[in-house]
Amino acid sequence: IVMGLAWTAAGGSTLYIETSMRYPVAKEDKGNGDLKLTGQLGSSMSESCEIALVYARSFVHERRPQNTFLSDAKLHLHVPEGAVKKDGPSAGITMVSALTSLALNCPVRQNIAMTGEISLTGKILPVGGIKEKIMAARRGGVKCVLLPEENRRDFNELDDFIREDIEVHFVRHYTDAFPIIFAEEVSTASDPNLPQDSR
Repeated sequence: IVMGLAWTAAGGSTLYIETSMRYPVAKEDKGNGDLKLTGQLGSSMSESCEIALVYARSFVHERRPQNTFLSDAKLHLHVPEGAVKKDGPSAGITMVSALTSLALNCPVRQNIAMTGEISLTGKILPVGGIKEKIMAARRGGVKCVLLPEENRRDFNELDDFIREDIEVHFVRHYTDAFPIIFAEEVSTASDPNLPQDSR
C-alpha cells in the first residue's frame, strides 16, 4: 500500500494504491502477466496504470534482471473508496511504487506520500493542486512528501505555515525517487544495477 495525494472538487485528499497477486504465479504464466484494476477509476487513471506497469517492469528488470515477477504475475491494483470516482493524471509515481514494492517484496518508507505523473521513460511530470495536496498531507500526519521538480515553484509560493514541518523532495525521474521511497531496500543491499537516469 502506497499513499498518493489527489486533488478533488472538495480540495486535497490522500489516495491509497494497493497491489497484490490474484493468485500464485504458475509456470504457464511465464510472460503472460496482466493487471486488473478496481476502484472506480476514470479513463485518465486507468491509462496511468498501464503506463506505470510498463515502466515498473522495465525498472525492476534493470535493477534485478532475474526478477520477472511483473511480467509473469496476475496482478490486482485497487484504489479504495470505490464509491467515489477518481480520475486525473497525478498518481503515476504512486502506482509505480506500489508495483515495485510488490515485485521487490520491500515496503515503502513510512509516513511518505507522493504525487506526480510518470512517463514511459520514468520522468516525473508536473501536476496541479499542490497547495491542496500539501494540506491533505499535513492533515494525514505525513512527514515526507515527494513532488515533481517542475512543481518546486508552486510549493515555494505557499505560505510558510503550510510548508513548515514537512520534508519535501523534488524529483525529475523515478531513479531520483526510488532511494527516498525505498530507503530500507537501498540501505540493506548494494545497488550496482540501479537503472541510470535516461533524461
